[in-house]
Amino acid sequence: MAMAADTPVGAFTFMLHSHLPYARQAGMWPHGEEWVHEAIAETYVPLLNALYDLREEGVRYRLTIGITPVLAEQLADPLIVDHFVEYATERAAKAAKDIERFEQAGDETFRDLARFYHHWYARVLTSFQDRFGKDLLGAFRALQDEGLVELATSAATHGYLPLLARDSSIHGQLRTGVETYRRHFGRAPSAIWLPECAYRPAIEEDEDGKTVRRPGLESFLAEEGLLVFFSETHTVEGGRPVGMAVPGTVGPYGMIARRYASAVTQPTGDQQLEPGTSLRPYWVGDAPGQVAVLARHERTGQQVWSATFGYPGDFVYREFHRKDAESGMQYWRVSGAGVDLGGKEPYNPDRAAEQVASHASHYVHLIEEQLREYRDRTGEFGSITASYDTELFGHWWFEGVDWLKAVLRGLAARPAVEMSTASRIVEQHPPDQVLSLPESSWGAGGGHYTWLNDDTNWLWPLIHGAERRIEELVVRFPNANGTRRDVLNQAARELLLLQSSDWPFLVTTLQAKEYAVERFQEHLDRFDQLAALAEADSWTAEEEAFLASLRERDNPFPTIDYREWAPRQGRAGAEAAAR
Repeated sequence: MAMAADTPVGAFTFMLHSHLPYARQAGMWPHGEEWVHEAIAETYVPLLNALYDLREEGVRYRLTIGITPVLAEQLADPLIVDHFVEYATERAAKAAKDIERFEQAGDETFRDLARFYHHWYARVLTSFQDRFGKDLLGAFRALQDEGLVELATSAATHGYLPLLARDSSIHGQLRTGVETYRRHFGRAPSAIWLPECAYRPAIEEDEDGKTVRRPGLESFLAEEGLLVFFSETHTVEGGRPVGMAVPGTVGPYGMIARRYASAVTQPTGDQQLEPGTSLRPYWVGDAPGQVAVLARHERTGQQVWSATFGYPGDFVYREFHRKDAESGMQYWRVSGAGVDLGGKEPYNPDRAAEQVASHASHYVHLIEEQLREYRDRTGEFGSITASYDTELFGHWWFEGVDWLKAVLRGLAARPAVEMSTASRIVEQHPPDQVLSLPESSWGAGGGHYTWLNDDTNWLWPLIHGAERRIEELVVRFPNANGTRRDVLNQAARELLLLQSSDWPFLVTTLQAKEYAVERFQEHLDRFDQLAALAEADSWTAEEEAFLASLRERDNPFPTIDYREWAPRQGRAGAEAAAR
């Protein structure tokens, strides 16, 4: 029977994952707090402007935006807010100087581009201060309260959960993340972005001569009341767990022995898991009926990420890598395939805007086409989750926020597409199948290689040692108070910061290897010093001053409770929660 013209054939949501490592007072350009300033100026404020513009137009869009807890803490930090105002003011001033410089040189093209940037930064600063009252989290919260946006959470510091050795650390990362979300957004989260899309099913390990079952990550999510998480396409669509060098091991060279708790999750050789599809949600492994997964839709993802035909590589779009030697402004366009930086041609914002409209129209038609094809083929109501890093839009792909705005406007005018959010998809179109997922991530080869390899092997024993030490401290001091409690809470903060997946990622990709190693070592040293202080009977004035300095320097998660790191290995989630 033919569908009515105004009846949706499927649902769609953007899942925009927003994350930056903790960089407060941890260096400036090229690595450090300026990462946050750039993202605010080039991504977060423009995105909010686009969403508020659409709201004022009466466009009833919906999408999902993840904000990691450690990013939320930084966006709300008064020091970072003040530093951002200084940053944006300075950028506008540099553009103004460029106007004068190019005017004197008689270069009208670059003079006009400098004017474009001067106006652009001025609008960003005005929006930040006046439209959003310097409160970006409040601006996002208002959109969620109106039902236009769902805000997703994540692990506290984006820790790489499958490689953590202790269940207490997985719990601590997630519990701290959920509590941070509640504090900033006034409600409990329903959706979560697992850091790096890294998933691990239930496994069995030897501990003190006994076989201990460690729950799949979905059990930890269920304990926090979370409904849905996101995965890479291959995790749901089947295939043996990528990254497994030989059956029963993970990592690039079979470094970690794994005994999966269910034979279903332990394929061997070329054996395939029963394939799923990225066009529908599924209940997951250990938490059927409680926790669902939505996989990234490959075809729509390629349309943005593909180096061959992805939109951001269009020749008229702004070139990210070439910057003016004096001001740092980006005055050039991509220009062509293989064109070196010296051969780039001047950027033309008007031509870029025309291409944005064309690419947005193409994407809107692609979404409807994919959903219709699935409906025609299966007779089922499908859903597409288009997952991207938020910072891609505006920062890396300058025109990306305008593209998002045009896509949201276009989809809102397509009755065949139900614009939705992640938890809304699961609630309104609940799964009817349970899927066993393989150990996986979005990284190279689909496994752990990006975070576990010859260059990063040395980090993990240090992380694991710190995990065990905080468990021992909780057992020794189950109800500390006063200075000892402050010391233990700060130690828990340093452990979270130490566990950030950003440090091994930056080491592997060589984007900021020395900086990442330095930051990792700093947090490890601080943790070790605090652990030693926690075991002391009394503290000198110098030691208390040291604690105060760390509490000011590394200050996220003000309500953290070190007791959340009590040992949990081998205990069921409900039993551990009731301890």
